[in-house]
Amino acid sequence: MNGILPLWKERGMTSHDCVFKLRKILKTKKVGHTGTLDPAVEGVLPICIGQATRIAEYLTDAGKEYEAVVSISRTTTTEDAEGETVEQNTSFKSITRAELMQALHKLTGEIQQTPPMYSAVKVNGRRLYEYARKGETVERPTRVVTIYSLELLDDGRELFEGEEITFKIRIACSKGTYIRTLAVQIGELLGFPAHMASLVRTKSGTFTEENCMTLKEVEKLMEDGKIHDIISPVEYALSSYPFIEITEQNEKQIINGQVLPKHDLLQEHDKIVFTKNSKAVAVYIQHPDKNDVMKPEKMFPIVT
Repeated sequence: MNGILPLWKERGMTSHDCVFKLRKILKTKKVGHTGTLDPAVEGVLPICIGQATRIAEYLTDAGKEYEAVVSISRTTTTEDAEGETVEQNTSFKSITRAELMQALHKLTGEIQQTPPMYSAVKVNGRRLYEYARKGETVERPTRVVTIYSLELLDDGRELFEGEEITFKIRIACSKGTYIRTLAVQIGELLGFPAHMASLVRTKSGTFTEENCMTLKEVEKLMEDGKIHDIISPVEYALSSYPFIEITEQNEKQIINGQVLPKHDLLQEHDKIVFTKNSKAVAVYIQHPDKNDVMKPEKMFPIVT
C-alpha cells in the first residue's frame, strides 16, 4: 500500500492520534502525517503511506488554506479559545468594514510573526509549550511567513458592533504560519485584544475538503476492500512539479542516482520529477555547489 490518503481530522484528536489509529486500520506501520493540526482544529490532513512517506516533507511544506473565526474581545495564553484570558475588553465596540479590510490588507503578503508560547517551536532544544507549562517565558524567534490571500467571509455588513465582535476569514498561506497569531495581529491593528475562536483547514497542497474521508469512513472502506479507491498515488502529490519521462540514454544514470546536467526547467521550478511509464522514479533539484548540474533529492523503487 503506497500513496496519500486524504484524511479529515476531526476535533479532539492530535495528528499523532490519527496516525496511530490508521496504522491499526490499514495494518501497516509505514504511516506518517504531513503537518500537525492542533486537537481543537479540524480539517484536511494528508496521510502518507508506504513509499509516499518519502515525500511527506513536500506536503508539509506546501501551501495551506484555512477558514477561521476571529473574536475581538480578549487575548489568551494560547491565542485561541482554549487558553486562559490574558487581557479582556468588555466595552461596546464599533468597527467599520473599511477599518477591518484595511487591517486584512496590511497583513497580506510577507509578514513577521512571533510564535506563541504554546507552540511546538524549539528554543534551546526544548519546545516552547514545555516552557509555557512551567510558567516560564523565553525569547522567541521572529519568522517571516507569506499570506497569499486574506478574505473576509460575511454577508457584506458595513458595521461590526458589540462587546464581542466575531467574523470569519479565509486564509491562504505558506508553511509555518500561525493563524492564532494572525488573529491577534488583526486585533492589534484594530486596537483591541483578540484571539482565534475556531479554525478549519480546508486545503493542504493539492488536497481539499472534498477529497477527504473521516477515520470511520476509512475503516469502512478497508472492511469493504475499497481502500485503494481513495488513496492517491505519489505522482498526484508531485503534480505541481514538471514531469519528464526518462529515456534510454539517461535511464541508468537516474536509476543509480547520479548527477545530471542541469535541466532548463529548473530555471522556473525548484524540483523536476523523472518518471518511467508515468510513475515517479526520482525527484531532482539544483546541485547546491555546482550551478550547471542537478542531483537527486528523492528516489523511488521502479515497480515492474
